Amino acid sequence: MTEFAEGRPCWAVATFPDVEAGKRFYSDVLGWSWGEPASEYGGYTEARSDGKAVAAVTPPMPGEEVNAAWCLYLATPDAAASAAKAKDAGGELVLEPMRVGPFGTMALVKEPGGAGFGLWQADQHHGFEKQAEDGAYGWAEFFTRDPKATDSFLTSVFPYRGQKMADEHVDFAVFSVGDPGEPVVGRMRMGEEFPAEVPAYVNVYFVVPDCDAAVKTAQGAGAALRFGPMTSPFGRFAALSDPQGANFTVIDVSTKEGAMPELNDL
Repeated sequence: MTEFAEGRPCWAVATFPDVEAGKRFYSDVLGWSWGEPASEYGGYTEARSDGKAVAAVTPPMPGEEVNAAWCLYLATPDAAASAAKAKDAGGELVLEPMRVGPFGTMALVKEPGGAGFGLWQADQHHGFEKQAEDGAYGWAEFFTRDPKATDSFLTSVFPYRGQKMADEHVDFAVFSVGDPGEPVVGRMRMGEEFPAEVPAYVNVYFVVPDCDAAVKTAQGAGAALRFGPMTSPFGRFAALSDPQGANFTVIDVSTKEGAMPELNDL
């Protein structure tokens, strides 16, 4: 199993009021197949690509009313210690560290800007068995209206090196782990193009072989196109909301255009 360095995205779970509809949609768009629902964990079901675990879906807890959304989990060797750091750094602990059978320990956190994410301390379940390939997780970004608070939080909780894009028109930062440093997650400031009622969130990217074809399939299955498709130095991508309202992005990493941006340390 792949070991994930502290702070690296290691898993993604979508909560859907209608799990079966969510499964049908992502099967169509990303080509996923599905494992058996785990009744002891509320119907939690793993998604697979080429037979490898790439994500999971789950219904809300009984009696809980939540909007459909993706939750990104960041790896930690000690969920309790990371949760304590998160609180000390101004975050909100939504769910205290909780053991999940033999699989690991989870916690749910909101950073000061309001974007929610998970912490995962692995035991039997380490996370993505496939990533950065077609049908799998590729990247994620914190969307926030308070970039300074979010940047400070992320570098306080995780062993990140933070760097900001040298572009006066875009407030975007990248966080890396290790030496010389591998980018693992981004941060984007939410500007006036985001309606006030849209909360901060973590946007998850999934890799597809053809961005435009994936968008066409997604729209045909009821998704809303929010941005793109456009081609960047990182790939051709488009931001979508699935039929139940969960935001995500598809990216074709084989189609690139332009020079990589210059980054300066935060």
